[in-house]
Amino acid sequence: MNPETSTPPVLDDETLAFAGRIFQFARMGHADELAELFGQGLPANLRNDKGDSLLMLAAYNGQAEATRVILEAGGDPELANDRGQTPLAGAAFKNDLAVARLLLQHGAAVDGTGDGTRTALMTAAMFDRTEMVTLLLKHGADPDHRDAAGQSAADMARAMGAQATPDPLDAAARKAG
Repeated sequence: MNPETSTPPVLDDETLAFAGRIFQFARMGHADELAELFGQGLPANLRNDKGDSLLMLAAYNGQAEATRVILEAGGDPELANDRGQTPLAGAAFKNDLAVARLLLQHGAAVDGTGDGTRTALMTAAMFDRTEMVTLLLKHGADPDHRDAAGQSAADMARAMGAQATPDPLDAAARKAG
């Protein structure tokens, strides 16, 4: 059978409800339940209809213990969702330093862009997340990295009206350059 022309399997209501519960476990931080399911063979990189992985949902929702469990089960910290966002960018947006540290410790690329062009540093800068900017810079984030439009994190921060992050980013870029 040709996989390009075959139709996807039809999922029954029970299977869909089970899948919904798994993604809710990640959002709500049910680390023990997730660990048990991983032990039974659940894939750690399962994604929903928006491309959000279990790790993305846990990281974005500040669920540090669930994030750790998913990472230890093989969750890919670089697996971006359908909007090109990585789990690290989600943690940066939410300003969750604990989750960001976990992701970085488990191999998240500090300047990773997923399928997009915006790094976690750019996201943190745009929303004036000064502690997150500091953390990412300490982990080697490039303050002069440019998106597809040629903008740096400091440029994006200024465009969003951020007050605290542009100047330190400019200073870091001068120091690095």
